[in-house]
Amino acid sequence: MKRLLLIMNPASGTKKANPHLSEILSIFGQADYECIVRMTQKRGDAVEFTAARGGEVDLIVCIGGDGTFNEVVTGAVSAGIKTPIGYIPAGSTNDFAASLGLPKNVIQAAQAIVAGKPQAFDVGRFRDRNFTYVASFGAFTKTSYATSQSVKNALGHLAYVLGGIKELSSLHRYRVAVTLDDGEREEGDYIFGAVSNSTSVGGILTLDPEIVDMNDGQFELLLVKYPKNAAELAEVILSLSSQKYDSPSLLFRPARRLLVEADPGMDWTLDGEFAKGSERIEIENLHSAINVMV
Repeated sequence: MKRLLLIMNPASGTKKANPHLSEILSIFGQADYECIVRMTQKRGDAVEFTAARGGEVDLIVCIGGDGTFNEVVTGAVSAGIKTPIGYIPAGSTNDFAASLGLPKNVIQAAQAIVAGKPQAFDVGRFRDRNFTYVASFGAFTKTSYATSQSVKNALGHLAYVLGGIKELSSLHRYRVAVTLDDGEREEGDYIFGAVSNSTSVGGILTLDPEIVDMNDGQFELLLVKYPKNAAELAEVILSLSSQKYDSPSLLFRPARRLLVEADPGMDWTLDGEFAKGSERIEIENLHSAINVMV
């Protein structure tokens, strides 16, 4: 019999997976898995559970949101564990799951894990932390993750956020310098920045799937320039809503490694979780660092 480590965050999202735990366990049992179940109680639990037991099993399954999945990945990468990971998305945003096209229904997601095959994906390193799909700062970061899911559902993610930046006075400018792995250096005032490995960022910005390869050893760097007047603000909104990556309002580049220099008071979000800023931050792509069942 195969062994499976199931790590569940019972507080994720609307707790939609909680009533279905027994059915999920039955699906894995029918697939000849002996299940070891661990419930998280606080931040960091999933990291510890994965690092401690992930190397002893044939499959790791995460039930939770992107933050919980981030912890599972961090535990696996830090411990050098290559055990395949299955993801049952049960959070409020689930950007990584959306990029992979995983089922939103938790029962279907469990069935997809059993029927799936492991596929390699890149992971990001942000100082001493990891991220699976995005490290971001600025305007949309806090708005997206601080807004209730009901409001996002009612207005639409992009409509809500863009509606909140129609006045220049509502925007905060961040002075940032970015040095890419090829030596290119960009410095300017920006309202938002993201280093991503995903087609969905914060549930509000989408990148063309034809551009994003989640296992090519590269990130997509997106910087949104600070608009100096109403015309430039309109250009920012149009560029984001229409995915015009060649717009003068945006800086869009591939990168394997980059150095970000900014005010240490400029905080970040890693996969939807808070990350403290620093004057100098190195971000590195860890190629094929994890195997996910898809």
